[in-house]
Amino acid sequence: MKNYITVVGLEVHAELKTKTKAFCSCSTEFGAEPNTHVCPVCLGMPGALPVLNRKVVEYAVLAGLALNCEIQKFNKFDRKNYFYPDLAKNYQISQWDQPICLNGHIDIKVGGEKKRIGITRIHMEEDAGKLVHSGLTISTSDFSAVDYNRAGVPLIEIVSEPDMRSAQEARAYMEQLKAILEYTDVSDCKMQEGSLRCDANISVMPEGATEFGTRAEIKNLNSFRALERAIEYETERQIELLEDGGHVVQETRTWDDINGVTLSMRSKEEAHDYRYFPEPDLVPISLDDAWIGKIREGLPELPAQRKERLLAEDVPEESADLIVSNKKMADYFDEGAKGTKNLKALANWLLGDVSAFLNAEGVEIDDPAFKITPDHVAGLVNLIDKGVLSSKLAKTVFAEMLKDNEAPEALVKKLGLEQVSDAGELARMVDGVIAANPQSVADFKAGKKKAIGFLVGQIMKETHGKANPGMVNKMLMEKLSR
Repeated sequence: MKNYITVVGLEVHAELKTKTKAFCSCSTEFGAEPNTHVCPVCLGMPGALPVLNRKVVEYAVLAGLALNCEIQKFNKFDRKNYFYPDLAKNYQISQWDQPICLNGHIDIKVGGEKKRIGITRIHMEEDAGKLVHSGLTISTSDFSAVDYNRAGVPLIEIVSEPDMRSAQEARAYMEQLKAILEYTDVSDCKMQEGSLRCDANISVMPEGATEFGTRAEIKNLNSFRALERAIEYETERQIELLEDGGHVVQETRTWDDINGVTLSMRSKEEAHDYRYFPEPDLVPISLDDAWIGKIREGLPELPAQRKERLLAEDVPEESADLIVSNKKMADYFDEGAKGTKNLKALANWLLGDVSAFLNAEGVEIDDPAFKITPDHVAGLVNLIDKGVLSSKLAKTVFAEMLKDNEAPEALVKKLGLEQVSDAGELARMVDGVIAANPQSVADFKAGKKKAIGFLVGQIMKETHGKANPGMVNKMLMEKLSR
């Protein structure tokens, strides 16, 4: 069997965070009753004319700048013609030969190796409606209903170069892209609501080949896990097909997440099959340097920049990567950092106990179900650093904080959990435990160093876990080593 190289390019669709649709004043709010956020424009009624939402252009430029693109000062809209039940007009207003952004890139890191993934273009377009299937998937449904609330919602489509060579690289690219869009606040990126989804173009070629193989496009992948699994399955499917003497056909496929397979939907259309032509009801867009410059000035600190700042503040790289990948978590961390100097410990709490609670409850850090404020997490870190709490007792306090976000200092007093760090009191306890356990003392002096753990445990038991374990261990070592 030959060795094959996987080639992946992604087309990512991000719904823009505007209050109204791209070409009409209908609301973009998610979750309304079907077909209630519609009007003659987004329903494609004869004679209804589109009017461009200025905010759509602003967000597209902002995203392009954040993704290192060249902004095209002259660009235009086109009609992309195709027939599908969710497309009321039987054409989609999009951009073809003159998009708003070109030649960008994203830097990713997989397995410790850095790689730059090119972005071919970003273009603006309107979303289609949504098919609501009677079954679990389109392929298992007897019928589908159509909800046009999403029709006309503004999108940017971000088209990558075919630079990714594994499912892991594709996932890393998608995660980094999502973070950048969240930081710029151009999209809420809620994949579960369909506001961020992608199509994956996948092909394989034998090692040493110079031409890419025939690609299949997997439509509407709406989670990182689905993206990764779909690429892995499709890669294996194509390799098996070629090894059996068959050939890969260019087609559009869908991902069946339940069964973990891709299924054929239709043959893949080439660009000319869409019969693109300039949108006659919208004038071309002309941007000047001053307007683009003003948007550039509003660029926020992006994930890569924030990571560099955290590294400079002695946060470990792995922790920094995890924190900056989630803007809400990163903002929470920055607020907490105002109340403590121990940022490494703060990061450990966010990625440990805090994340464990959020994952268990299925909520985000800004959800009302998570009641602890950043300054109180910082306060907990400070109490440990001051020796008021042991790490074990701090977890008890944290569990109480989850109930009503009471300040950790108040909870320590309320629960009587102050750590015993008085040197004189601990010295008396150490003397007592040495006198009461001659066999353990003898074992330690005979070279069995683990015996000291038993002695420390006796003092912790006596104080109900309140003794400062570091001080106890140090005192025992000093007295037993004499």
